[in-house]
Amino acid sequence: MARSFITSCHFFLLFFFIFTLNSSLFSSTLNLSISSNPSRINPILATDSASGTISEHIFSGLLKYNKDGNVICDMAKSYELATPTRLKIKLKENIFWHDGVKFSADDVIFTFNTIKNPAIFTPLASDFEVIKEIKKINDYEIEIIYHNPYFKALHIWMVGILPKHILEHEKDLMTAKFNKNPIGTGAYKLSKFVPSQDIILKVNEQYYEGSASIKEIRYKFIPDEGTSFSMLKAKQLDVDALNPLQIDRQLNPNFFKNFIIYEKQSFAYTYLGFNLKDKKWQNIKLRQAIDFALNKQEIIDVLFFSHGRICTGPFLPNSFAFNKEVKSSEFNIKKSKKLLKELGYDAKNRFSFTLYTSANNTTRLNAALIIQHQLKYANIDMKIKVLEWQAFLNTIVLPKKFDAVLLGWGVGLMPDARAIWHSKSDGKGGFNLVGYNNPKVDKMIELAEQTTEEKKLSKIYKEIFATITNELPYIFLYIPNDIIAVSKDIKNVSNSFIGISHNQRIWIKN
Repeated sequence: MARSFITSCHFFLLFFFIFTLNSSLFSSTLNLSISSNPSRINPILATDSASGTISEHIFSGLLKYNKDGNVICDMAKSYELATPTRLKIKLKENIFWHDGVKFSADDVIFTFNTIKNPAIFTPLASDFEVIKEIKKINDYEIEIIYHNPYFKALHIWMVGILPKHILEHEKDLMTAKFNKNPIGTGAYKLSKFVPSQDIILKVNEQYYEGSASIKEIRYKFIPDEGTSFSMLKAKQLDVDALNPLQIDRQLNPNFFKNFIIYEKQSFAYTYLGFNLKDKKWQNIKLRQAIDFALNKQEIIDVLFFSHGRICTGPFLPNSFAFNKEVKSSEFNIKKSKKLLKELGYDAKNRFSFTLYTSANNTTRLNAALIIQHQLKYANIDMKIKVLEWQAFLNTIVLPKKFDAVLLGWGVGLMPDARAIWHSKSDGKGGFNLVGYNNPKVDKMIELAEQTTEEKKLSKIYKEIFATITNELPYIFLYIPNDIIAVSKDIKNVSNSFIGISHNQRIWIKN
């Protein structure tokens, strides 16, 4: 009897040891880097990349993208666009806020009302103007009624939902302590945030899709890219971005023994934009002459060691809005000179203009230097003026006091042409920075906004793509690749159209 008891105890201890050992495999810390402080960890106020990055772990939306960029349920159990203006959503009933309070339809309605509040300055406000009302059917079912059919009727509900029980009596959300101590429903909780120090996230064990295998995420505060790169090579980071110079010139074979490289097209492009309010740029021949004089592939090869592609228009490849029939104009110095000669410019009377860009983006500054060099061969003299970002934005770009600018846009999976290309966005606070104005494009944008059928929407956006590209308000330059190094200690990582983070919840760290 005693022997049997001892054996049972040994078996129990062995089982407990194995269980504990296996559990420890899934409780390691995922070490990442962050280069700036989040300003507001709040999904409706996050306007900087650091705030957005942290918010995505802590908050959840009703819907989300899957790895292929298709809309699927998140906190929603199901959804139905019953008519072009009525969206019915049933909510999952097993969701809790990080403080243990149950999530319900009241939180969704509160989030909507907060976004619509004129005292709240959120970039999401315009997306929700099309909603007439939200009806609460019960605690786990809502009906959203739109003023008009809306092409982003589903996509706007990817916004992180806010907790009503915490914020309903908050006097000023813009300055609320909540923005530094957020409570969400996401896969991770905020454990520690002190400005200019590491940010620590702990797993949410009550997460509705099952708790993540990695129990802690530590964002190491590393403002300097060189320091981040050194820490990655020393295996002090598990995942980090690489630039083309690093991957092609600064890695030795040992690095590849420890890391796997994932590379994909980024959701951003860089362009040379003309101030179309300036009469000289209103002649398309002059814009074409600049375009023909630029060897875009050479720019990509020099800047990115070929880790990128030529941008052919305002919406990104592989999206529903991309028009693959539109090609980039050819590099042709003879055509450039011919057009310039027609305009009265030649080697003796060279055309000149000034390009403005920001000192904070060294890649674009280098691109400006390459462009300057290439244009000399077409008898074009381009001066470069570089300013600190805020000065560049506030004194040059927004007041439109420029000849031309070198800038870029990040583009979402559901591009919104109004913000950049509609004539009504050419004004204070608008992002139609070059003053583009085409009534035909305005009408197409307005038609697209009231189109919920994807094939029709795609057709309209492809026509917008072709029209804008042909009119050349920008010279679309390049789309860089995103290059990510991931430690081989991290298992279950896979690349996708939206990147590697689509399945981070099931990553395991050995």
